[in-house]
Amino acid sequence: MKALGLIETRGLISAIEAADAAVKAAETVLAQIEYTVPALVTVKLRGEVADVKSAVEAGAAAARKVGEVVSAHVIPSPHEDVEKIIIHTPEATMTGPDARGGESQKSPGNPVKEEKIEKPITKTSPKKK
Repeated sequence: MKALGLIETRGLISAIEAADAAVKAAETVLAQIEYTVPALVTVKLRGEVADVKSAVEAGAAAARKVGEVVSAHVIPSPHEDVEKIIIHTPEATMTGPDARGGESQKSPGNPVKEEKIEKPITKTSPKKK
């Protein structure tokens, strides 16, 4: 069974910094980034216990340099009930044009339900000649 590492930060920038440093520090997988109460972001890492401990320490240290770390913790062997609430696939990512209206490609690991949003109908007054 794999360990679960958690790094909770205040703000996205410090969470990204934590995730980057953590996966570079040891053989871990970025399992999920979860956005909770406004401005709280949790980075979830998976791997062998020693690797996850090293990754969480490195990630938390990096995040502290650019922001606030609320908490960092490692669970060596999560109970199967805890496993049910942890998403093990990477977060959906966008490539290409972003939310400014362009097309995006979601990663196959985490299917995202897409809804078609129609443009609102607006009334315009006729142009005068």
